Amino acid sequence: MHDAGPAQKRDRVRVLRIRTDDWPERDRAERFREIHGRDGIRVEPRPNEPLQIDATLVRFPELGLLQGRRSPLRSEFADGHDRLMLNLGGPAVATQFGRELLLDRGDAIALSGLDRGTLTTLRAGRIVTIDFPQGRLLPLLKQPRHDCARRIPKHSLPLRLLRGYVRAALADDGLGAASAGLPQLAIAHIYDLAAMVVGAAREAEEIANGRGVRAGRLQAIKNDILVHLEKELSLAEVAARHGVSPRYVGMLFEGEGTSMTEFVREERLKRARAILLNPLHSARRIAEVAYEVGFNDLSYFNRTFRRRFGHSPREARELAMPNGG
Repeated sequence: MHDAGPAQKRDRVRVLRIRTDDWPERDRAERFREIHGRDGIRVEPRPNEPLQIDATLVRFPELGLLQGRRSPLRSEFADGHDRLMLNLGGPAVATQFGRELLLDRGDAIALSGLDRGTLTTLRAGRIVTIDFPQGRLLPLLKQPRHDCARRIPKHSLPLRLLRGYVRAALADDGLGAASAGLPQLAIAHIYDLAAMVVGAAREAEEIANGRGVRAGRLQAIKNDILVHLEKELSLAEVAARHGVSPRYVGMLFEGEGTSMTEFVREERLKRARAILLNPLHSARRIAEVAYEVGFNDLSYFNRTFRRRFGHSPREARELAMPNGG
């Protein structure tokens, strides 16, 4: 076996599944300390509450993304990494720099790697953590000690954009991000959005507005379109839902070399093909599938489907049958 070269080592991605249910209940806290304690992370379950963590960590050289569920517990961090934590469960309490803050569900908080910080979740729930190795977030902030260890309300627009962007990056429990390698530009977008969420310095804000914020808005718009894919979608309607102009939405898609119309058509075709290839839907009429994903003209659907995939919807269905039909 040949050792990876320097470039390959830099690009290496690690995926770690943390699942405490696989360990004996009485040994879970100690087992976690043995595995992760040397990384400067300590957890303490609440009294009479068994430790339960089911999470996926995707770690790139310059970024870590963790999502999962955890029982009520106290996490303590002293590893020198900055982190932005999205509390998606119930109430939580964070401490750092002598401050103690109560977080509601959906709120977030940034913890500096310069000082010991804690997060205590008061009930079981989901959490997403963005880890910035070796203090890489703080240089982007206007006032690091002031901006960290402050409650970031869930309704903050930059936080909503970041949450949607990270959700897309962590599709399929984070494995999608790992297998795709998460392009360097996507990592830059996450840095941009995180800086805006916490309190970006002037230069970082200017960069973020021209890069990460645009990417976050585009991802939010794409997520919105996917939710309403089967409905009539107009540029004006989508723009109004996001509080921007139709021209701005058009420019966002143009930046990717496409248009909103082309994106909608592509996603409808992919959804239709997934249904047709699923044997569980073999009894459904092709016209029904076309109308369900948002096509109102069956002839147009058949033409665009063949042009996109090189075969007709009926042929796609035959491919899904045992022995190819």
